[in-house]
Amino acid sequence: MPPRAILFDLDGTLVQTREASWKVFEETNRAFDLGVVSQEDFFRLFEDNLFETLRKRSDSPQKAQAAAAHFLKLLQSSYYPRFVPGMADVVKALAGTSALAVISSNSTATIRRILTAAGLAHCFSHVFGGDVEPDKRASVRRFLLDPSYSTNRDCRAAYREEEPPAPRASDIVLITDTVGDVVHGVESGVRVIGVAWGMHTEEQLLAAGAEFVAVWPQELLARLSLGGFSAGACSLDTPSTCTGGGCGCPDKDSPSPHSLRDVDQSDASAIRRRRAVAAANDRATRLALTPAELAPVAHSVTNRPPAVDQKLLRCLAPLWGPARAGHE
Repeated sequence: MPPRAILFDLDGTLVQTREASWKVFEETNRAFDLGVVSQEDFFRLFEDNLFETLRKRSDSPQKAQAAAAHFLKLLQSSYYPRFVPGMADVVKALAGTSALAVISSNSTATIRRILTAAGLAHCFSHVFGGDVEPDKRASVRRFLLDPSYSTNRDCRAAYREEEPPAPRASDIVLITDTVGDVVHGVESGVRVIGVAWGMHTEEQLLAAGAEFVAVWPQELLARLSLGGFSAGACSLDTPSTCTGGGCGCPDKDSPSPHSLRDVDQSDASAIRRRRAVAAANDRATRLALTPAELAPVAHSVTNRPPAVDQKLLRCLAPLWGPARAGHE
């Protein structure tokens, strides 16, 4: 059976953060003289809870709190990470079988901006940002103690209205890229899966207690979903079953299914690819035909008047050369 709830870390798990977050943190590091001397030193902050580590690095609790607030504010204004390639599709597929949530040290406003821009906001039932709940263990406990947190949204704004049964710890999975999250997930008693493309290595995550570390996003589906992409209510392979405005799927009340806000980026890319292929085939067809053969084809494809077709023929004439001049 698929998990009842899947809890995603954001930075380094859903989005690429090794460079983006370090560049933002450098400014906080300088402003508060935190003594973080390198990018790798920054990654070590996440071997425990980030806010706890900042307290240890600061001269006082007040300085740590101010540094954390400074960092979160910068993330809201200056942090624009890209989604890990393939993770958006994985999220859509898992949203059909499990309730999804984000638990992150990042701010709630930043998380909303990132998920909304990716067309994935309604794929997630809950978001716990660091400004709402700094300790991720507390967020995990909410899912263990309150069955309603495992309610799915089916890629729509509305939640399912039936009351789900109480979950077991084995029904909840935390997916993360950091040692600190792995340790805290294990402490909470839930399953923990790591990803190898974030801040910490596969070896570090396994040593911390992860049951498995994915090298590719699609391994998460193989591990957690019985049907892969085809099982998800918001999967790209089953767009007709995705009925809501979230997860990149058009809402039934949307004025146009092809508007920029309602079409997923991958769908838009597919449309562009089909158009490019059609245009290339059209050009190849025209170059392969004689001028006499080309005229009706050009007219049928372009639906332009014959004068335009004759101009096209004159432009293409040099490409045919003397060998085909007799066809004119």
